[in-house]
Amino acid sequence: MKIAVTYDNGNVFQHFGRTENFKVYDVEDNKVVSSEVIGSNGTGHGALAGLLAGEGIDVLICGGIGGGAQAALEEAGITMVAGAEGNTDEAVEAYLRGKLVNTGSNCHHHDHEEGHSCGEHGCGEHGCGGHGEEHSCGGCGGQVTIMLEGKNAGKTCRVHYQGTFNDGSQFDSSYDRGEPLEFICGAGQMIPGFDAAVVDMEVGQIVNVHLMPEEAYGMPDPNAILTFEIAQLPGSEGLSVGQQVYLSNSMGQPFPVKVTAKDETTITLDANHEMAGKELNFKIELVEVR
Repeated sequence: MKIAVTYDNGNVFQHFGRTENFKVYDVEDNKVVSSEVIGSNGTGHGALAGLLAGEGIDVLICGGIGGGAQAALEEAGITMVAGAEGNTDEAVEAYLRGKLVNTGSNCHHHDHEEGHSCGEHGCGEHGCGGHGEEHSCGGCGGQVTIMLEGKNAGKTCRVHYQGTFNDGSQFDSSYDRGEPLEFICGAGQMIPGFDAAVVDMEVGQIVNVHLMPEEAYGMPDPNAILTFEIAQLPGSEGLSVGQQVYLSNSMGQPFPVKVTAKDETTITLDANHEMAGKELNFKIELVEVR
């Protein structure tokens, strides 16, 4: 069986029709035996089902997806599981354990005058996952711009890693999941300091790096704290402080926000990454380069 997941920076990308990458898992006896990241080559909503069918995909796991794309997947004989979020590896493991539930087509874009709508694509905690920046890599036709120099730059790297805060507490680990993280080194899929640590590593080498906020998720940006009239943000009526959801911008691209304040008429959302302003430590083991 082959499972494809909409992929961005280690996490489930929340808009099927705009995904630039899929992570494809080969499964035997209900266990993942291998995985790779493939590009969508700029293919749009309708043709993505054909691309996946051509790759022999049996199951698609995604975040938000529209009714038209759902129908195309059904016609191609691909089982769809929508409404997933967080780390892609964990989503696949949850599916294999029968713990991942399909929410059906759930991608709607009701943009108001500010160009946002409140999407129920992904409520709950937002996993740090693959330590990727908030933008996706790749441009038209799946082209990737390499932003680093080094022997691993532009190559697909598989690494095991453990991430900890300065107090020693762990926030993420591929070792715990039993599956290395795969990414294109220098393509902007990872935070800058992580990419820089891997670009000249040898296979089998283990390094320990300490990253300042500027090398990780940056400092919190006060301009990323947004206040809206509840009446102008469809879907925000039932949100509560501390909840994490996705907004869709005027291009239909989702981005995560956390509700930080709410009263009878307004709601305040923080679009800063949850790791913004934090120093991070990584143990990184380079497993494979190709």
